[in-house]
Amino acid sequence: MALSAHKLLLLLLPLLLCQSKAKGDTCSGCFTHSSAAYYPNSDKEGTETGACEYGTFGATLNGGDVSAASNLYRNGVGCGACYQVRCTDAKYCSTDGVTIVITDLGASGNTDFILSQHAFARMGQNADAGASLLSLGAVGIEYRRVSCSYPNKNITFKIDQSSNLYYFAFQIWYQQGNKDITAVQLCETENFTCKLLERSHGAVWAVASPPRGPLSVRMLLSGGDDGDDTWVVPPNNIPQNWTAGDIYDSGIQV
Repeated sequence: MALSAHKLLLLLLPLLLCQSKAKGDTCSGCFTHSSAAYYPNSDKEGTETGACEYGTFGATLNGGDVSAASNLYRNGVGCGACYQVRCTDAKYCSTDGVTIVITDLGASGNTDFILSQHAFARMGQNADAGASLLSLGAVGIEYRRVSCSYPNKNITFKIDQSSNLYYFAFQIWYQQGNKDITAVQLCETENFTCKLLERSHGAVWAVASPPRGPLSVRMLLSGGDDGDDTWVVPPNNIPQNWTAGDIYDSGIQV
């Protein structure tokens, strides 16, 4: 006897829910299956030329456990995001894997990650297992978004070398937690006039004809476990006599 549409939906509902939970972006804490490769000459550090524009900071960030990503790069929104990545071969792979930070854009075949050689080997149970993983070149993995943690570090602003009185750009370092920075405002502290910045590329936020005087940075944090949007205003301002290339502590962790 044919099932009614209602009964058929009830039978299929558990299957649909399971499929939904299998996707990393629909279930907090769930793993997504994929594959990963690594780039050469990165046994101690990551790359200094990543698309996020972190430079030498990006090479040593997180102890060199960094990665390029394809879809997870998200036009630069993914820069600074942390992921737990673990390979799936029980012969070689540890259960914890490695926590990496996205610092670059890249893909190799159908991989979601191109890890630093340092991070790729750390997925192994020990040094020998890590060496065996490196000999494979690419492996099956599972990954999930996790919170970034930088003890004793505040969010930091690195003023871009191209900045001047008519153009102002900076990067945001040590982004903590598991939310994305989706908007940034630059405000004059005296008359509270604010300008909305654009993500020019990677982790670089920029604005033409910037405000003058001491500058307050406002960041919109989106997503995360609660899915809420929250504006964060650090207590420390960028000083009026800022200099291109300088680094300024925001005085805040998130």
